[in-house]
Amino acid sequence: MIPNFGMKLFTGTAHPALASDIAASLKVPLADVNVTAFPDGETFVKINENIRGEDVYIIQPTSPPTNHNLMELMIIVDAAKRASAGRINAVIPFFGYARQDRKDQPRVPITAKLVADLLSAAGVDRVVTMDLHAAQIQGFFNIPVDHLYGKPILIRELRERFGDDCKNLTVVSPDVGGVKMARAYSDALGAQLAIVAKHRVSATEVEAMQVIGDVKDRDVVLVDDMTETAGTLCAAAEILKKGGAKRIFAAVSHAVIGELGHQRIQDSVIEEVLTTDSTPVEARGKVRPVSVAPILAEAIDRIHNGKSVSSLFDLDA
Repeated sequence: MIPNFGMKLFTGTAHPALASDIAASLKVPLADVNVTAFPDGETFVKINENIRGEDVYIIQPTSPPTNHNLMELMIIVDAAKRASAGRINAVIPFFGYARQDRKDQPRVPITAKLVADLLSAAGVDRVVTMDLHAAQIQGFFNIPVDHLYGKPILIRELRERFGDDCKNLTVVSPDVGGVKMARAYSDALGAQLAIVAKHRVSATEVEAMQVIGDVKDRDVVLVDDMTETAGTLCAAAEILKKGGAKRIFAAVSHAVIGELGHQRIQDSVIEEVLTTDSTPVEARGKVRPVSVAPILAEAIDRIHNGKSVSSLFDLDA
């Protein structure tokens, strides 16, 4: 059913540039809201316009500082709820705590589930997110979740780089867990697939790496859902270079890169790291972000107008 109420776009302080780009794509201004901090660090939010009955979209990746941005998001949600918003949608391009999605050792939390519960309790009616570390996190929510993918945007950039003929290209997963994503990229590009497999030499020695697949005299694209310190990415690139790879690139959905990560990438054999602006990543050195604002804007528009968004989160599209 198409709603008869208006759309309001909010942004926190996590990534206002992305929110502005989404607003520009939708031709809708950002709502007037003040997000400030008291001297003791507490967040204060004041909405400066009427949003009663409106369809509210709060754009806030929970990237570092993760706890601050997550708490800020929930405070904005509470302010919107108490201002009688009609529907509250949390647009979280990067979902923090996604790697804590299971009990992999005794007496540890499942923090991704906790975050899902916190968002629901705060008053979120729907979540829009992108490239979750584990797709099953959608099941942690008791509210609708639209899980989008940055692959179409990154694939477009890779095609511009390599052209339509990718017969001499190999897509590589830096670990076994990322094979499904790497397979989707290789199928879309018509490229070969390889894996950098890790195994432990002994109980006291670090993991060793070996390449499963053909990379000799071939261009290579390392594909991963996220990188922080770029340690795994750069180590995998070094192994690929030793295996005879010609040129090495990387395509990463989320780049939460600090100084260490930028320096490692700059010093590595990787020629370019292509990533999205789901987090406020800096275009610097070999790191080149591309905007996901168009796909997020399209999702928001379809949700607001009661249209299907399934084509936007088809991994194989």
